[in-house]
Amino acid sequence: MDARERVAAQAQALVGVPFRLHGRSAATGVDCVGLVALAAKGAGLRVPPLPAYGLRGMGSAKAVQWLARCGLLSVDHAGAGDVLLVESGPMQLHLMIVTRAGIVHAHAGLGRVVLTPGPSPWPLLGAWRFQE
Repeated sequence: MDARERVAAQAQALVGVPFRLHGRSAATGVDCVGLVALAAKGAGLRVPPLPAYGLRGMGSAKAVQWLARCGLLSVDHAGAGDVLLVESGPMQLHLMIVTRAGIVHAHAGLGRVVLTPGPSPWPLLGAWRFQE
């Protein structure tokens, strides 16, 4: 199983975990950044310290810098195990992980990590891929 498959499997294993802003634990909850960090760590990948951020207002440049520090490479076409950066609202960025079954993300409104079928419902800003 390659890194992308492991990340996708780890993301799907986190479906149902509670949402918690700045959360980093499956036991107490995660946000979208925590979801990506936990899926990567569970897949055996290195994740650098997470940036400081609020629910709104983190610029896309800061998010892209963190993704690059995590060792992700920008890709034109996302597949299972890749990370999507979307704009889920005005000045609100959101990270999601692509799986073969759909997109896994920490949904604040529903209060948990969910699997959403189909493409992102929000404008896509970019896609990134973990490297071994």
